[in-house]
Amino acid sequence: MKERAGIQSVEVGFALLEVLSKGPGPLMLRDLAAAAGMSAAKAHRYLVSFQRLQLVVQDAGSTRYDLGPAALKLGLASLSRLDAVKLARERIVGLMEQIGGHTLALAVWGNHGPTIVHWEESPQAVTVNLRLGDVMPLLSSATGRCFAAWLSKEAITPLLKEEIARAQKQGRGDVPGTLTEARALLDEVRQRGAARVVDTLLPGIVGFCAPVFDSDGHIVLGIVALGPSGTFDPAWGGAVDRPLRAAARQLSSDLGYRT
Repeated sequence: MKERAGIQSVEVGFALLEVLSKGPGPLMLRDLAAAAGMSAAKAHRYLVSFQRLQLVVQDAGSTRYDLGPAALKLGLASLSRLDAVKLARERIVGLMEQIGGHTLALAVWGNHGPTIVHWEESPQAVTVNLRLGDVMPLLSSATGRCFAAWLSKEAITPLLKEEIARAQKQGRGDVPGTLTEARALLDEVRQRGAARVVDTLLPGIVGFCAPVFDSDGHIVLGIVALGPSGTFDPAWGGAVDRPLRAAARQLSSDLGYRT
């Protein structure tokens, strides 16, 4: 397909805005120009126009440049139009190919807990007894552990106590038996950057869940991968975990999240 003609000067000037958006703060002209790969004189001409459009502002005292109010308005407008689930669904098929054709799901925090809202089952996948709308347990599922790790302690503690009490009545030994143990488990999830269960929720099934964050740093989505232990790589940093977390990080970045 023939590439459509554009305005090259707009594309060149955008490099300055991109450098400012990724920078740690306001930048001097020479540093901004160098990072954008252009001369200071050339960068200055673009910056004058960007200042008129309020895309860029210059501090009178330090003479450093930063993004202006018009850039903020554009960014906020873009973020308000983003739908995390929609964006994730568009990438599911490609991610499934990367992880070897295993089943993928998307979960959000619903009224009763982490809820499955999309399910993409591989043709060769082992059938599991999960459906859209299912609410996942906090301590025995990768999905639940993922949300419990990144939701506020105030919101999650009462739910953890209830689940621990139920597990004790059932005599389960494969989940934390105290709130202290549960918090230690969730600390590990945060350190790993994802949650994993092996033979916990479903016998013979391994599951990972990687968190997706919005521009405010709140978890908005969990990307879940699961499959039979015989063919599913359960290793941290392995064939499933690595691409799954990379996809979650990219989606978080696209939603405006900055680490």
